[in-house]
Amino acid sequence: MDFGFLVVVIIGLVLFVAGWRIINEYENGVVFRLGRYVGLKTAGPKWIIPMLDRMVVVDLRTVARDVPPQDVITKDNVSVKVGAVIYFRVMQADKAVIQVENYLYATSQLAQTTLRSILGQCELDHLLSDRERINQQLQQVLDQHTGPWGIKVANVEVKNVDLPTEMQRAMARQAEAERERRAKIIAAEGEFQAAQKLSEAADVMQEHPIALQLRYLQTLVEISGGDKSSTTIFPVPIDLLKMFMQDRSFTK
Repeated sequence: MDFGFLVVVIIGLVLFVAGWRIINEYENGVVFRLGRYVGLKTAGPKWIIPMLDRMVVVDLRTVARDVPPQDVITKDNVSVKVGAVIYFRVMQADKAVIQVENYLYATSQLAQTTLRSILGQCELDHLLSDRERINQQLQQVLDQHTGPWGIKVANVEVKNVDLPTEMQRAMARQAEAERERRAKIIAAEGEFQAAQKLSEAADVMQEHPIALQLRYLQTLVEISGGDKSSTTIFPVPIDLLKMFMQDRSFTK
């Protein structure tokens, strides 16, 4: 009698100890009793009925998953390979376990198909220049589909876009032509502004002839450069000699 009671006590202690589970702060435990969902267990030490209860622990932290590069044909019929990264987290652990078999795999597959679908509606220039709007569109579509699974998609980022070699060369030529066009426009604007200033200077000199002579003398000083060992030959304007010619005529 005493031996049987001792066996029962030992079995009870073993079952009691075997039923304890430790759940971390960033986890939830989904408990099933005989296959039926009975509730959630939050952080801390929790006890379940051994052999009757089964608990699935779900991580609630944000998960970052790479979306493998996908072959995409854009709206303007350019074949590109696009990769992305998706950030999501489980908001309702019970739905993530009950509504979908493997939420990590399902979310990854959904991200791949959505990436091909959305980018296939974009032109190449739009894909390269407006990634922020494309990222928002991808996030909204994915979040809408993963909502019933208890999953919140926080962000989707298009990580890299691999272009064919021929397309890279064509874009390089286009960029070079664009730079040349801008350089010619800037040079033409500079010539136009310089011509305007010269025209204004000519008007001033026409109204004040002495300004032309002063400018001429200033140019001579700049040419000489202050070097006494150099010899500079320059023409003398007739206007400067008129005064001497008039003086000689008076003396005669």
